Amino acid sequence: MESVALGFGARRLFEDLNLRVGEEDRIGVVGRNGSGKSSLLRIIAGVGEPNAGAVRMARGLRVGYLPQEFDLDSGRSVIDAVLSSVPGKADIECMLETVEQGLATTEDDDELMELSQKLADLHEDLVRFDASYSRHEALRILSGLGFRETDFERDTSELSGGWKMRVVLASLLFQKPDLLLLDEPTNHLDVPSVAWLADFLSRYRGAFMLICHDREFLNEQISRVVAFEPDGVRQCNGNYDAYCEARVEELAILERRAANLSREREQAERFIRRFRAQATKARAVQSRIKALEKLDEVAMPGSGRSLSFRFPPCDRTGQDVVRLEHVGHCYGQNEVFSRIELTARRGDRIAIVGANGNGKTTLLKIMAGAISPTSGASTPGHNVKVGYYAQHVTEQLDVRASIFDHVWRESRADDVTFVRTALGTLLFSDDEVEKPIAVLSGGEKARVSLAGLLVNPGNLLLMDEPTNHLDLESSEALAAALETFGGTLIFVSHNRSFVHRLATRIWDVKEGGVEEFPGTFTEYLDRCSRLEASSDAGDAEAAARSAGSWGSPGSSGSSGSSGSRGASASAKGAAPRGKAARAERKAKKPGEGRARRQLEKRVKELEERISSLEAEQAERSSELSLPETYADSEKYNRLLGAYREDSDKLEELMARWENASAELASLDGAADNGSG
Repeated sequence: MESVALGFGARRLFEDLNLRVGEEDRIGVVGRNGSGKSSLLRIIAGVGEPNAGAVRMARGLRVGYLPQEFDLDSGRSVIDAVLSSVPGKADIECMLETVEQGLATTEDDDELMELSQKLADLHEDLVRFDASYSRHEALRILSGLGFRETDFERDTSELSGGWKMRVVLASLLFQKPDLLLLDEPTNHLDVPSVAWLADFLSRYRGAFMLICHDREFLNEQISRVVAFEPDGVRQCNGNYDAYCEARVEELAILERRAANLSREREQAERFIRRFRAQATKARAVQSRIKALEKLDEVAMPGSGRSLSFRFPPCDRTGQDVVRLEHVGHCYGQNEVFSRIELTARRGDRIAIVGANGNGKTTLLKIMAGAISPTSGASTPGHNVKVGYYAQHVTEQLDVRASIFDHVWRESRADDVTFVRTALGTLLFSDDEVEKPIAVLSGGEKARVSLAGLLVNPGNLLLMDEPTNHLDLESSEALAAALETFGGTLIFVSHNRSFVHRLATRIWDVKEGGVEEFPGTFTEYLDRCSRLEASSDAGDAEAAARSAGSWGSPGSSGSSGSSGSRGASASAKGAAPRGKAARAERKAKKPGEGRARRQLEKRVKELEERISSLEAEQAERSSELSLPETYADSEKYNRLLGAYREDSDKLEELMARWENASAELASLDGAADNGSG
């Protein structure tokens, strides 16, 4: 992108923007809602036009774009929608049909030979295409994004908006474009699918640009930041945390420069006022006036409006805030869960997690009283007043009302100033509060609902995906506000950083029930990892036992067609260890020697590179500590950027050195054991 500008009417989103995206760049695009993030992706995708500047693409570049709003054609199954999303196959099949028709009708020998060769070439093209874009890979991606086997043949018209988004996302990942443009890809995913997508992107070989309100997900994935700030677009190497640190340092440098210039200006003006009337000082006064005119102006960036609020105190409840007894729920013949026994206690902050479709939202609706369970009961405790934030904000909003009228009714208060203050906190001010809700964007409607909770939160707050329509900064501000809430909080969220920050207990909805975990989300994930590792180890052990039973001397599998392969393999493994093992070690010695020498060389090279880089970092660190470096912001930023970039390189080299050293030690240990 070269000198790109975009604006609507008198409002300028960005101008003179220069951006280069490399082959494997991983770029996070951050900024407040409405700052221009999505517009930037639209321009790069070719579905939007800039007011000025040019976008140049490499020849043959394939771009995949996931917008927040899209249309998905119906009349085809989920798997067909993914498989057919890759352009080219239909053309090959059409050409095949044409060639086959030509072969059936031609009587010319030369033409017959030519068509036969063309047919062979097209079949090779089709084989290569199917190898690159196999049905197996499409099914793997769909499964990772939460689709079950029974969903693969469902018509896409039967799916909700969130599941349609997953089909579009699966199609893009399946196509493997050179550049992926992802606008809030985690918005409709559950925690397991977010984890799968994180793993997929970490191994993705192309470039991608990512807009996401989940700080943890963003930090994991990106190595560059493009930030839309009130004072313009900023670009920075590193993840989002690194950018935030650099931004704080940038503002601190600007503040110091502004303070120094203000001090110089004040001294010059004082001198001029004092000696302006003295003829003997006329030359000095003129000199100061000229110097004053030449002083730079430091433009401090505007802070903009930020979402910031605190919940007011709430009434005290009994110890048990809500109790679920033998609760079950069905939609028609589909039983979501049954016989649930749960109790939320005063002060709990409970995160409800689990795959989509397991009943998280249903459980929250039952506690909110929005639906009745088909069996059992949800009983609120003493003095409990429920505040409920639905996943789909239009469920709660009167779209015919204005923003102010809706929140005023929610507040049940007599103080107009109180309501206007709450709306101002949620970034609605002046005449904006008179807008009808029907014309608002999804993010604005979410803020209206949050304003309704701010003025009347109750003391049991139930929230279903509250960050879905908020930008990253607003999501973090909401988490900070919820930390001030004095009641009980139960929420559903796929935003891992949000859950990490708030949850003190976990309810995992799965397999028709709910598993309670009395700890933080970090502790819960650690437990899941240990269980998974234990399960994998158990599977491996069982497989080993099974393989061993095939080859035992008395095994019935030693004869017969069904067991012959296992018996043969096990017979080799059951050979006397002494002579065979010595022969195997002897055969491996030359190869081991070469491997050891290569490892030793690699370790030495890594040590030399680490030593050199550490020396360079020490020099940079010394320069960064000098006052004259702080005074030169350009030099300071250049040094700081190089220091951070080489810090990452140093970490990578250290990790490679540790792995190589461990491998070398393992090789030496194996040799020692073998010689014994």
